[in-house]
Amino acid sequence: MDDMRLTKLELELMDILWDLREASVREVQEAVPEKKRPAYTTVQTIIGRLEQKGAVRRTRKIGNAFMFEPAITRKSAYRRVVDEMLALFGGEAQPVVAHLLEAGKLTLADLHAIEKHERERKGARK
Repeated sequence: MDDMRLTKLELELMDILWDLREASVREVQEAVPEKKRPAYTTVQTIIGRLEQKGAVRRTRKIGNAFMFEPAITRKSAYRRVVDEMLALFGGEAQPVVAHLLEAGKLTLADLHAIEKHERERKGARK
C-alpha cells in the first residue's frame, strides 16, 4: 500500500466497497448518487484498475458477475492521501490545520477530539 496512489474516483468507489463490504460492478455503480453516476463500463474499468493495484480482490462469481471486496483498509488508503498532502507542505501540518480552521472545516470540538486522541496515544506508549 505504501506506493499505491488512488485517484479521486477510485477512492469514491473504494468508499462504496468499504461500506458494502462486497459488491458487483453493477452494485458499486448503482450506489453512486445518480447525479454523478459514471457509466457501467467506467466503473468496470476503475474496479479493474483497483484490482491490478491490489486495492480490491475478486471473491466469487455469481452468474456472469464477479464480486469484489476491498483488499486494503479505509484507514490505510486515507493515511496515504493525507501523507501526500502533507508532503506538499514540506511535511508540516500547521499550514493545513490553519487553512481548515479558516475555512470552517475544523471546529473546536474537532481540536479537542484530536487532543484527546493524542493523550490516549501517548498514554498507550508508556
